[in-house]
Amino acid sequence: MPTPAAPVMSAPEVSAYLDEVFPQIKANGDSISVMDVSHGTALVRLDADERHVRPGGTVSGPTLFMLADLAAYAVILAHIGRVALAVTTNLNINFLMKPEPGPLDATATILKLGKRLVVTDIGIRDLRGDLVAQATATYSIPPREG
Repeated sequence: MPTPAAPVMSAPEVSAYLDEVFPQIKANGDSISVMDVSHGTALVRLDADERHVRPGGTVSGPTLFMLADLAAYAVILAHIGRVALAVTTNLNINFLMKPEPGPLDATATILKLGKRLVVTDIGIRDLRGDLVAQATATYSIPPREG
């Protein structure tokens, strides 16, 4: 597989842009950070706490889904730039283990970066490094002007 193009935005730049165009991500006090961006990948961390737990003491499925979607968005923005209207067209997730509250790292990797669609793979791991969920997300990129 060819190496994706170098990112056009750094992790701090992606974080700042998300704060600007998607402030609701942190509206409930969630601790979400874009930790790293590199060729074709982005690492996003969520510090899951009691607000993210469902009965039984595990982090909820909607929380893991949100983290996967946000990681896909972050890797895409890092590689195409400030395109706020890139939107999810499909996201499939497999819940593999019951994660406990604590840091969860989502590593998103670009599988295909086309003119209109981007396909990503996202692995979510707990603090021990165990894979707790895996997702595939497809985003639509709006046509560029000019």
